[in-house]
Amino acid sequence: MSDIQSEIQADPAVPTTPSVRFADFGLSPDILRALSDQGYVHPTPIQAEAIPVVLQGRDVMGAAQTGTGKTAGFSLPIIQLLLAHANTSASPARHPVRALILTPTRELADQVAENVRAYCRHTALRSTVVFGGVDIAPQTAALRSGIEIVIATPGRLLDHVQQKTLNLSQTQILVMDEADRMLDMGFLPDLQRIINLLPKERQNLMFSATFSGEIKKLAATFLKNPVTIEVARSNATADNVTQTMYHVNEQTKAEAVSYIIRERNLKQVIVFSNTKIGASKLSRHLESEGVKASAIHGDKTQNERMAALEAFKQGEIEVLVATDVAARGLDIAELPCVINFDLPYNAEDYVHRIGRTGRAGASGDAISLYADKDERLLVDIEKMIKHKFVRAELTGFVAKPASAERERSGRGADARGDRSSDGRGAASGRSTQHTRSAYTSTPTTRKEKIDPWFLKPYEPTLAADVTASSVAPAGVAIKPPKVKLAALLGGLPKR
Repeated sequence: MSDIQSEIQADPAVPTTPSVRFADFGLSPDILRALSDQGYVHPTPIQAEAIPVVLQGRDVMGAAQTGTGKTAGFSLPIIQLLLAHANTSASPARHPVRALILTPTRELADQVAENVRAYCRHTALRSTVVFGGVDIAPQTAALRSGIEIVIATPGRLLDHVQQKTLNLSQTQILVMDEADRMLDMGFLPDLQRIINLLPKERQNLMFSATFSGEIKKLAATFLKNPVTIEVARSNATADNVTQTMYHVNEQTKAEAVSYIIRERNLKQVIVFSNTKIGASKLSRHLESEGVKASAIHGDKTQNERMAALEAFKQGEIEVLVATDVAARGLDIAELPCVINFDLPYNAEDYVHRIGRTGRAGASGDAISLYADKDERLLVDIEKMIKHKFVRAELTGFVAKPASAERERSGRGADARGDRSSDGRGAASGRSTQHTRSAYTSTPTTRKEKIDPWFLKPYEPTLAADVTASSVAPAGVAIKPPKVKLAALLGGLPKR
């Protein structure tokens, strides 16, 4: 392994390269036909720079802004290189896994798989996608039938390896899409296991929108004499996305989102939240305001997440409230706006979030809300993208009185929502006053009515039957009645 050997840079201001056509790369007529079906003629800068290098069999580290076509930058040359092995045989042995594309999220895996299927449409190559959260049986059947290109998340891929439904011994090309996240410490153990299953002689490709210095050093251990292709300044955001920072109070953020959606008449917007609970609560708030909204996050099943995404793409849902599970890989045509309800803890995620809008050269808006406590996160983002934001106030926005009261008291529905979000708060039977006292610094004294009976001295009860003694003659002892044995045994003697 060696350090980065050479670099290629291109002008990011040009969304496509008109002087270059896909036909100039020597791609197969079947691939060109698939591109023509989708109306693609000229490559984007990352595609124009990456495709020739990948076709040469070189290892590549590609950095480009989101929405610039990185997927086609590596999938088109991969398909071209594998066409020599394409065949129509029904034998699975004739269709081994020759290319493996790893992604960090299920949504990105599904998006890449959709693009690869479109590019392979007129060839004999087979592709499939495997990720967790869904039934493994259909994936197993597809793999056993023979697949040349596999797109996968690491966890589910290792599941198939464990079940011996996947063999990587003939894999020639490894792709790590969103490589910064793939090489994050959370993915590194699984990634190392997968790499150990691959042949040592292979082509490695890494593509992402962000590469930190640490990630570059770590990536160098996996790559052989790689070519670094950068079509934009590292960690840069797209120039065609207008970025706005609004200062709001923490307790009025949800109402501010509703106001922005109504004021701008937004019919399709993604709102990002840092937490699963926060995404669900905001979605319910927007629904109560008459906005068609749905939330997607890690606690949702994969089928629920895919159904919500499909409804959003079809316009049945106006607002998709999401955690960073949707920050990468979602390709929604002409998405006009994204809103950061929370600033991300990781500055790199800001680039990926706002990259959901302004894709393929279109314009877009990225609106972020921040409170006083978020100033450090905002500064981290400014340092990373090397851009100083203008802090602005949300003109015309006035919080409802109830929200203003919550802002002053620090209590209210938002505070109680965290306790009842799992279903226990409503069932606990605790009073509103008691619930509020847990969130205030001054304890509240509870005044309860005391039954006078508890204040009386102890008096032992009489062994005799009080009722019976009250009607018996004076001086006559009262004996308890004898219980007949037959009665105890379930019957009475005949008379």
